[in-house]
This record gives sequence, structure tokens and C-alpha cells, in this order.
Amino acid sequence: MNQSKNGLNNWLLVITVITLAIIPLIFVREGEFSGSDEKGQKAISEVQPGYKPWFTPVFEPPSGEIESLLFCSQAALGAGVIGYAIGLYKGRSQQPKNKE
Repeated sequence: MNQSKNGLNNWLLVITVITLAIIPLIFVREGEFSGSDEKGQKAISEVQPGYKPWFTPVFEPPSGEIESLLFCSQAALGAGVIGYAIGLYKGRSQQPKNKE
């Protein structure tokens, strides 16, 4: 009984996350989904039009798609490391219980 309740809770969480991701795409038709870098540059140019950056990036991706790929890869790697750490500590906490 407890295991089926956990499975139901997991499915409810998945449905909630998917719903939260889809709702803005449905209701915000004419929305502009731009990044914070672009908005920051726009705000700086409005406040101080002659501003010149202190330095240039070391690596500039050739396109927006490559930049998105690198960002998503970084996020996936971070999520994998965090998931591994959580699983490792969960396994370690259950290990003494299994020996009894």
C-alpha cells in the first residue's frame, strides 16, 4: 500500500512540473522569452549609452543554438552530480537498516 502511494505521489509531481512548464507557453502568446544577458545589456545601454565593457568573453559560441546546448549540458551535468550525491547519501543512510 505504501509503495503504490509513493508511485502516485511521483506521478502527481511529474504532472505538476509538466503543467507548470506548459501553462506559460499556452497563455503568453506574444511573450518575449529572452535571456537575462540580453536584458542587462539593454538596460545598461538605456542608462549609459556610451558604456564600453571592461573585458570581452574568452569563448564566444558561434550561434545561439550552440550557446543553448552548452547551457543545457552544464545544467544536465550539475543535475547528474546532485542526483548522484543524493542517491549516495540515501543509500548510506539505509545501509545499517539492511544489515539488521
